[in-house]
Amino acid sequence: MSFGQGGPSWGPGGNQTPDWAALAEASAARSRRKKWLLIGGGALATAAVAAIVATAVISTNSSGSTGSGKDASQLPGPADLPTDSAEPEPSFSTVAPPPPPDPKDYISDVKKDRAPLTVDSFYPGRKLTMGDRVYAKGATHRTTKCASTTQGALGSILVNNGCDQVIRATYSRAGVAVTVGVAVFETEAQAKKAAQQASGGLASLSGSGVPTFCRGGSVCRRTANSYGRYAYFTVGGFTSGKNVTKADKNVFAVGDDLTNFTFRQIRHRGEVQASAAATAPTG
Repeated sequence: MSFGQGGPSWGPGGNQTPDWAALAEASAARSRRKKWLLIGGGALATAAVAAIVATAVISTNSSGSTGSGKDASQLPGPADLPTDSAEPEPSFSTVAPPPPPDPKDYISDVKKDRAPLTVDSFYPGRKLTMGDRVYAKGATHRTTKCASTTQGALGSILVNNGCDQVIRATYSRAGVAVTVGVAVFETEAQAKKAAQQASGGLASLSGSGVPTFCRGGSVCRRTANSYGRYAYFTVGGFTSGKNVTKADKNVFAVGDDLTNFTFRQIRHRGEVQASAAATAPTG
């Protein structure tokens, strides 16, 4: 027996009993068709949403290229980054500073060399230390009668070259004494000429614990030098009156120490005056 199209189907035998297996299979088939329809519809919906989003992104990115302004969401390129042009650039003067004064200029001409001239300005204190050697200071002397401080021809040489004054000091150590003298002139040329023409020598200066030495014909060592407007001389030997030979290195050492010290004192005189001129206010 059957009910029209789509109705229940009865199984064989005509006992009016439904065919449950066929009904179950039909129901399962319908469920499967519905499930695939749902899945397919969802996939299509997802693809449609993705397409819409992609279209929106493309539209957004391309909108700035057709308009007159720039999209605020775009990152600036290197040319768009701000530069700090307000920072001042360092500037350097093209004018070279004047050179510092030459110390020798201040001891080469009486018009510039204005520092006081005294015994202590050249030979201060009561002793002189040079390295590990200590010399006791003896008598000192200063005079404008230049010839009176010399022996032999040196007196006339100093006077003829315009000597202004002579300052002397004696130092002694271990039986050796040396007198050093500084002759002062107005110009460097005068001092240099006097030293080059030197003949005879400086007269030794005794006293203050130092006996007479380098007198009465004894052989002594003599030197002559100049620097700036100063010529300086030494005479040295044994306090016992013994003649000096080339083998007497201790006499040479004392004379060399006093020569070097005198040169340093003259140079220092120039350095002090040049420094004072360099720091003096202008205007």
